[in-house]
Amino acid sequence: MTYDRLVCGNCAAPVSEGRCPVCRANRERLQQGGPLAGLNPAALLALLVVLVAAVALLAV
Repeated sequence: MTYDRLVCGNCAAPVSEGRCPVCRANRERLQQGGPLAGLNPAALLALLVVLVAAVALLAV
């Protein structure tokens, strides 16, 4: 999930702006997600289909 659409429950501002300490902490936590954290679900599904197809080709 990306933080650009999240709204902080503490200050009611977008988390991406980082107006309060809670926003900044959550923004940092979300940015440390990992290499696949920025992909949307459709891209992850496409990647999974490609990996399954590659494994199927190797098994034959």
